[in-house]
Amino acid sequence: MQKNIITFVKICNSLTSSPKTAPIAGSINRKRCLRLSPSGRNLQPVKYILCNTPELNAKVFETLGWAGYLPEWPGPVEGERPSAYIVMLHDTTIAANTTIDVGIFAQSMLLQAVELGYGGCMIGTFHQGKLREILSIPGQFNVALVIALGKPKEEVVVEAMKNNDVKYWRDEQQVHHVPKRAPDELMVNFRKNKKEKIKASVSIG
Repeated sequence: MQKNIITFVKICNSLTSSPKTAPIAGSINRKRCLRLSPSGRNLQPVKYILCNTPELNAKVFETLGWAGYLPEWPGPVEGERPSAYIVMLHDTTIAANTTIDVGIFAQSMLLQAVELGYGGCMIGTFHQGKLREILSIPGQFNVALVIALGKPKEEVVVEAMKNNDVKYWRDEQQVHHVPKRAPDELMVNFRKNKKEKIKASVSIG
């Protein structure tokens, strides 16, 4: 069945595993996603490092923080850990701030991963100093984000948010539940003319 963009975005939230898929990093990121993605003022200050060997992956894994809302879960167990990581870097000699570009590039990377049958997870909690040491990162670069890649394994359920509770959780079957705000809450209209109606060109759900 052909996937549409909404399905792709949903799968992007899937955590990944399977060490047999180590070559995926090269097939996903070579030239296309980062080079062709939009960039503020076209400065392109985001660089990246590929990690897709078992030895290097094991070292990178130890520097990462997994699922902050699940304090009792230390992350994927051995044998179910991501098979590749993309460490995204901010080149401070090009731009002082690159938060927006990092988000754009990371989503582009994950969308192509899904297109190729893989999944991924953006990780913003990591030990900057240890990653710098492991990957010999020069001083002009800051680690901005880590993307974990592999074959989707766990089941992720997107559900309506209740009482403004943003925390994701897992049930007894280890299904990962992710609360999301309702579409009507995301689209706002601050214009004074209350009678004016806004017609959406697409249905978002």
